[in-house]
Amino acid sequence: MAASQKVIDSSNRLRYIRALERFHKSVISYLMNTPELSKKGFEKKIENGLKLLNRVEAIDLYKGELKDLQILVQKIISLKDSELSMEEIKEDVLYSSNQLDKSKNARHYKKDKHVNSKYDDWS
Repeated sequence: MAASQKVIDSSNRLRYIRALERFHKSVISYLMNTPELSKKGFEKKIENGLKLLNRVEAIDLYKGELKDLQILVQKIISLKDSELSMEEIKEDVLYSSNQLDKSKNARHYKKDKHVNSKYDDWS
């Protein structure tokens, strides 16, 4: 029995999201853990990541964090050919990545203890 089109679309979407996350994670890891950053090494890292990313079909993403991830990956790819120094690139990419992580975590870690209505019945 062949898979339905909905299952195939979902599978392709997940494959694309995982490819984006893998590309992002590899570039961030390179920027954070490499003692001597070089423009040539950065370009090579991006080209290797693009090989993986080009193997999967690009899908339109509509969810907030995933759309932000897609925008960040496009930004990283565009920085490959920029004239910025490696320190400026590192600062920019790590800042953007941190903001993305903050937005992802914001909906997971909410402190209910600061909501007054929760304790109204204790009085």
